[in-house]
Amino acid sequence: MLYNILVMHKHYKIYKPYGYLSQFVNNQNKRRNKKLLSDLFDLPEGTMAIGRLDEKSEGLLLLTTNGKFSDHIRSFKIEKEYHVMVDGVITNDIINQLKKGVEISVNGEPYLTKPCQAKIIEDTSHIIERFVRDERHGAMSWLSITITEGKFRQVRKMTSKVGLPTLRLVRVRIGNYKLDNMKPGEFARINYLHS
Repeated sequence: MLYNILVMHKHYKIYKPYGYLSQFVNNQNKRRNKKLLSDLFDLPEGTMAIGRLDEKSEGLLLLTTNGKFSDHIRSFKIEKEYHVMVDGVITNDIINQLKKGVEISVNGEPYLTKPCQAKIIEDTSHIIERFVRDERHGAMSWLSITITEGKFRQVRKMTSKVGLPTLRLVRVRIGNYKLDNMKPGEFARINYLHS
């Protein structure tokens, strides 16, 4: 007699704080003293991060025990939206450059980013405040960039290419999943929503 075993996968969204690696286990000697997600969350065995946010980035990160869900979220069909504080003043010309795609370096090779959505953000009340630097050291402004690809440090490279280095990067949306009013270090169970 055959029995079907139903595996109940679990999915979470977290607000990854600044200064944490997007992983639960550290297998690298050179990163021995780094902060890991396991320092914040006690989640079921087999839980994995879907994609990454680098150590200096923060915001929405999805976790799952289901490889198919991970593959779906990492696909080019799913938008990832970032709110980015940059060093300098954003102009409409810069927004248009970002929208069309800019040439960045990926693995030492030139790469033209796909067209994306970009706009200036005036109201940043939805973003948790964190000191970055004193305003007397120059103007800072915010923009929203929505991409469907995810090359290593892509958004940082894009803003740098147009002359506005990233000072702070917060991912606020992945497909239909939003950061909402979460605070750094918080997590919540989510359902598998088809984006």
